[in-house]
Order: sequence, then C-alpha cells, then structure tokens
Amino acid sequence: MFEVRDLSVQVGTKTILKNINFNIEKGVPAVLFGPNGSGKSTLLKAIMGFEGYSVLSGDIIFKGKRINDMHTEERVKMGLGIMYQHPPQIRGVKLSQIAGFLSGDRERVAALSAKLSLENHLDRDINLGFSGGEMKRSELFQILLQDPDLVLLDEPESGVDLENISIMGAALNEFLKRPGKSALMITHTGYILDYVGSQNGCVMIEGSLWCVGNPKEMFESIRKFGYDKCKECSYVQGRDHKAH
Repeated sequence: MFEVRDLSVQVGTKTILKNINFNIEKGVPAVLFGPNGSGKSTLLKAIMGFEGYSVLSGDIIFKGKRINDMHTEERVKMGLGIMYQHPPQIRGVKLSQIAGFLSGDRERVAALSAKLSLENHLDRDINLGFSGGEMKRSELFQILLQDPDLVLLDEPESGVDLENISIMGAALNEFLKRPGKSALMITHTGYILDYVGSQNGCVMIEGSLWCVGNPKEMFESIRKFGYDKCKECSYVQGRDHKAH
C-alpha cells in the first residue's frame, strides 16, 4: 500500500530525515516511537506534502505511484489523511458544516458523531472552546469522515484522559478493521496500542530508523530503559536496509 525508499527530508537549511526506508501493507497498521525532536512529525508532514518539508532524495510511493511531486490535496484525494497533534481552532465554521462537506451521508455523520460523543458539538465552531479530549475526538471524527485508506496519526492520545482514549480507540479500531485500511501512528504513551493491534513497530532517533520489532515489546523496553537502550540494538537503518 505504501512505501518510503531512501527518503531524506530538509526543513529550512537542516536535514531532519536521513535515508528512511519502510513499507506499510493493507490492513497492517504500523507504530512509530521516538524521543521529542527525532523527526517523527516531520516524516508525516513530508508524506502529506506540506510546504516547507523538502524531499532531498528518495521516493514516497502510495498505491504503486510515486507522489513526491503531488500537491497535498492530490494526495488526500488518493486516500491519504492526517490527524494533527495540535488540531487548529476554526472560528466561523461549524463542525456540522465540515462534516457535511466530508460526507454527504447524514446517517453516517450522525452515527459517527454519537460514537465519538460529539452530538452536542456539531453546532459549535470547530474546536473553539473545546477541551483537549473534545479536540482530539473532533479531529478523529473529521478524518474518519474523510475515509482515507492510510491515516497518519500524530500522537492521537496526547493530552487526552483514559475515557477519551477509550472512545477514540474503539472508533479507530472499528475503522481499521475495514478492508484496505491502514495507519501509521506516532505514540509516546502507548495507550493506543490497547485498541489498535499491530505487529509492526519502529523507533526513530536523530532522523534515522533505529530498530524494528513488536510495538508492545518495544514500548515496554522504552518505558523501562529509555531510548538509550534502543541505541544498543544491532539493527540500524542505513547499515543493512531491512526496515518493514
């Protein structure tokens, strides 16, 4: 479904990502760990083609097509979607209006808003005055209505309490069980792993993919020993190029 080959990305005058290689199969979500500033969010923004994230070398392949030179809106139409770490507030646009734009199916909008406990938020300006959990539920609501084939999730549980994580996790899990859907998820807390099963995880350190493995096992190691332990791993991408 998706592949990155020898990808290096520059932001401003600084090279952030260096020779990244990995692939994601249909129906097989992947999890990305890494310390702050390691380049995880840069990777997602480069995949989406956001301005200011310049591909120095390498290829981004989606559904068998090289998308390096595509505008963001073209990538979205192909089936890419992103859930932001810090969703924007939009004054003057109701959540119901953007929902109607994303999906003409009123029953689907109503059902998903109920599932994410957003029925009473539909007539409010997008994210304006929302709590942290409400913002994240609103963001997930919008991205699921967009119905992407590959959804990029930048710390979906960040700043969210356990009740909200449960609500979001159940909705996301149901979405990813549909045929042909997959995800690339960044997490620091690991809570999302309780809801979205994945056998594919990797750690990014200083702009390189450092090791790969089972996400829950990797998270437990990170939780106990920190990212310095990851640096002892015999695998380092760029040395043997075996990322999955």
